[in-house]
Amino acid sequence: MTWGTTDLTVRYPHTLALDAVTFAAPAGQVSAVVGGDGAGKSTLLRSLVGAVRPTSGRVDAPALREIGFMPTSTGVWRELTVAENLDFVAAAYRVRDRTRRADLLDAAGLTAVTGRLAGDLSGGMRQKLAFTLAMLHAPRLLVLDEPSTGVDPVSRVELWRLIAQAAVDGAAVVLSTTYLDEAERAGTVCVLDNGRVLRSGPPEEVTASTPGTITVTDDPPDRDLAWRRGRRWHAWHPGPPVPGETPLPADMEDAVIAATLAGRTS
Repeated sequence: MTWGTTDLTVRYPHTLALDAVTFAAPAGQVSAVVGGDGAGKSTLLRSLVGAVRPTSGRVDAPALREIGFMPTSTGVWRELTVAENLDFVAAAYRVRDRTRRADLLDAAGLTAVTGRLAGDLSGGMRQKLAFTLAMLHAPRLLVLDEPSTGVDPVSRVELWRLIAQAAVDGAAVVLSTTYLDEAERAGTVCVLDNGRVLRSGPPEEVTASTPGTITVTDDPPDRDLAWRRGRRWHAWHPGPPVPGETPLPADMEDAVIAATLAGRTS
């Protein structure tokens, strides 16, 4: 089964948040949505979970009780213990399978802290609790809004292990991320800017379709078309590079920035 949107447009009073966005999220796969601030990532995800009403177009999603959602606010109740958070969600979704609960806690490394207040957990553990809550009722569509933002590197690896396992178990996983190395792990990547789809497809196709050329330089001639990579700069050229400069194969970060620059200068 494939969920997603077709020609989805969302217009707020003074903002066109999404402009005819078509997006597919197949079951058993991680689909990543990337783009800068205000690109429309959260609006697309909130549309999938029924939190935003489309102005036009179509949203194909399962029933609400078959959707798991992890918002940017983490979706945990800080004043409750880990066990009480699970009790609350289990009651809301009528989940009576204690074995599934125990298995999810074990996979997330939370078994030993069930009596601790969620507000007293580390950031990484709190994110893993939020993920566990979103997965408790075995959703067919799992939507994660920047799940690893602010998480330490070790917890980020552990969280991605849980995300990958959710897809292996058959869920359609949709996530937004500001970490473009994470997007490279997804089955498909959708690049948004100003509510429009700039690129969409497998990561290797997105990078292969990078417009113009990328070069490495110590002193870019136009810093509006360049970005820092370590101690040096990557510069985007709409056409061929300056003579004497060697084009650089684009990675996901280069591809997304170049597509965004190309879209804004066309």
